[in-house]
Amino acid sequence: MRALVQRVKASWVVVDGKEVGKIERGLNILLGIRVGDTEEKANKLVEKVLHLRIFEDELGRFQYSLLDVGGSALVVSQFTLYANTQKGRRPSFEEAEKPERAKQLYEYFVKKLSEYVPVQTGIFGAHMEVFILNDGPVTILLEA
Repeated sequence: MRALVQRVKASWVVVDGKEVGKIERGLNILLGIRVGDTEEKANKLVEKVLHLRIFEDELGRFQYSLLDVGGSALVVSQFTLYANTQKGRRPSFEEAEKPERAKQLYEYFVKKLSEYVPVQTGIFGAHMEVFILNDGPVTILLEA
């Protein structure tokens, strides 16, 4: 399971011209589910996201976590995080989990994360426009 985590001043998702999720200060999380991922891996990734210290203190050091700053999370499903580009020019997505199981784990991740911080989401499987006002920019790839 992978999460591309971006520290944001704001982020929102639009589907079919309608805003479906929006946050202010917090983390935009693009979540990829791999074949064989489990709820246990989702739990580990939730812990990493919650405690990742990428918010700055008064001296500009990465000192605070999402929990510390009272931020929110916008979680967007992103199977393309498991693109394999080793051969040819068209990415292969063989490592990405099948949609039914991926949706279950995506929803599980969102549910667990929302036990600790406010969470907004996109729509699983939809064509989405994701707007990210990256703060820094700070972008970290987490894996579990």
